[in-house]
Amino acid sequence: MPMNAFVDPRRTIAELKELRSLTSDENGAQRVAFTKTWVETRAWLRSKLADLPVETHVDQAGNLWSTLKGKSERALLIGGHMDSVPNGGWLDGCLNVLAGLEVLRGLCDRYGGSPPVTVRLVDWADEEGARFGKSLFGSSACSGSLDMAEARGLKDRDGVRLPDALREVGVDFENVKSSGSELRHAAAYLELHIEQGPVLLDLGLPLGAVLGTFGVERHAITFRGQAAHSGSTPMNRRRDALLAASLMSPEIYTIANRNGGVCTIGSCTTKPGIVTSVVEECRITLDQRHLDPEALGRMLAEAREASERHARACDVSVGWERIWQIEPIPFNPELIALCESSILETYGQVHRLPSGPLHDAAEVARSGVPTVMMFVQSLHGISHNKIEDTREEHLELCVRAFARLADKAIAWIG
Repeated sequence: MPMNAFVDPRRTIAELKELRSLTSDENGAQRVAFTKTWVETRAWLRSKLADLPVETHVDQAGNLWSTLKGKSERALLIGGHMDSVPNGGWLDGCLNVLAGLEVLRGLCDRYGGSPPVTVRLVDWADEEGARFGKSLFGSSACSGSLDMAEARGLKDRDGVRLPDALREVGVDFENVKSSGSELRHAAAYLELHIEQGPVLLDLGLPLGAVLGTFGVERHAITFRGQAAHSGSTPMNRRRDALLAASLMSPEIYTIANRNGGVCTIGSCTTKPGIVTSVVEECRITLDQRHLDPEALGRMLAEAREASERHARACDVSVGWERIWQIEPIPFNPELIALCESSILETYGQVHRLPSGPLHDAAEVARSGVPTVMMFVQSLHGISHNKIEDTREEHLELCVRAFARLADKAIAWIG
């Protein structure tokens, strides 16, 4: 009997609604990591896990692991995150974990509590980075890629340091990378997630197999001209930094379309910032993403060239400062194929697509563990918003398809 016959997707949906009622208000989900609501969320999850023959503990980075011991130490990992952004959606992150919980239940029923390989469910700590601005905290600590010096200095809006917030939940910041021992026997990693975008929605498909996560180049670009009186300075004598920056805005769309990626100018600040002065300094932020590292590098080079060209045309200078960068993370081709076949067996149609947002799966893949993600359609193509939603029939489909994928991954590992 196929694995999906041993799971109850309606139970997962009921638990998602129960969690929403406990941890959301009229503005959306409030499960920000390392807060009181997040701690209560973890306690609620532990109460669900208590009914299963699993060992549950928190590692040195604050990640929650629940292990169903199998006949082999080689382990299938199923992961997600229970934390949310402030005023977040009801599915982002927690769907992954609760679908994984249902898979654990199904494995217990199918194998009498002892599957062919060990299966571990992980709730990664602070995937969102909403409080301290550092996304993928728990998974990057576990993978070993966490920049300790950078993270050590992070503060929230109230001035609370990340190490101090971690201490409040029983985590010693200086020891977080010791969590990497949890990956010792990992043979594959699976993650289910709402798409958070409109691709599957526009195709009219409920499920997709994810090829990998986009690489990201994130920079601040500062144009510098000369402040001058807005009334007495002729238009042809102005060295307007904002004009040069504004010419960049349409060009990034051309760059994205030419290379098949995405580019976003997300913020713009000016100095002196008064209505009676030509802009002396304009700082914009540019976020560029692509699955192909060569194309990502090309987009960055083209954006630099465009900024310099517009600076010359406006008689201003321009400087670049890197904010953050991560390389594209391709997922395992064999697991992608298994994900695709699981969707085809469940629904009959499938689409392969990259992930623009980052996920914990990217950090696990960086550590060398074979990884794949499955997406389920997002209504409106919206996430990180209280209107985030997915049709219940699609939620049922994704739990069944994900159970099939877990079954195939177990056979692949074994």
